[in-house]
Amino acid sequence: MSSRKPLVALLTGAGISTDSGIPDYRGPNGLWRRDPQAEKAVTYEAYMSDPEARRRAWRMRRDSATWRARPNAAHEAIVRLERAGVPVRVITQNVDGLHQLAGLTARKVLELHGTARTVVCTRCGERAAMAEALERVAAGEEDPGCRSCGGILKSATVLFGQSLDPQVLGEAMAIARACDTFIVVGTTLQVQPAASLAGLAAEHGARLVIVNAQPTPYDPLAAAVIREPIGTALPALLDGLTAA
Repeated sequence: MSSRKPLVALLTGAGISTDSGIPDYRGPNGLWRRDPQAEKAVTYEAYMSDPEARRRAWRMRRDSATWRARPNAAHEAIVRLERAGVPVRVITQNVDGLHQLAGLTARKVLELHGTARTVVCTRCGERAAMAEALERVAAGEEDPGCRSCGGILKSATVLFGQSLDPQVLGEAMAIARACDTFIVVGTTLQVQPAASLAGLAAEHGARLVIVNAQPTPYDPLAAAVIREPIGTALPALLDGLTAA
């Protein structure tokens, strides 16, 4: 008889971080709705070919709410679940690093779209802290280049037009297939291939739970759909799992 503890996987999107002051992208007050031009600054082709798009991107990074944000009750609830001894894996579409800042074990977080807290050179691949690059922007460099080779620097995030890291995606798919419960939090499940993880988990027998204000294409597959605010709904859901 197996003594394996049930694995809980969570797919988190922008909605989990809105209570931390980071706006989502596609919601009623999302960034793309308020400023459609902002999308060009995070589109790979425009970023690489248009210096003005890069300058705009650096201004957006400099002014990002991410640097002021702190983990909220939803992030903290996931940490409590882990510390209660429940096997947990988080697959996140977010680049804000708030899961790790909340105290979740870093190796248990898969960042599908990379991290905004690091920069990478598009020529030589060297990585450095985003904070260092932003210090250069604050000092007057509108489009700081790589200190090693002079190449174009970008955040270590997946821009529109780039593919996900195949190794990270492969690990996410393996988690989706293996988990017993798959909880979707704060994502519209419209961006592929991340969205397909919900269907993959359900297909392999996981109990699918969706916590999101808006309907998603995967709602019909879910055992439960929760529309209440994430900051209260997710802690109640996860604390219930530890009490069960």
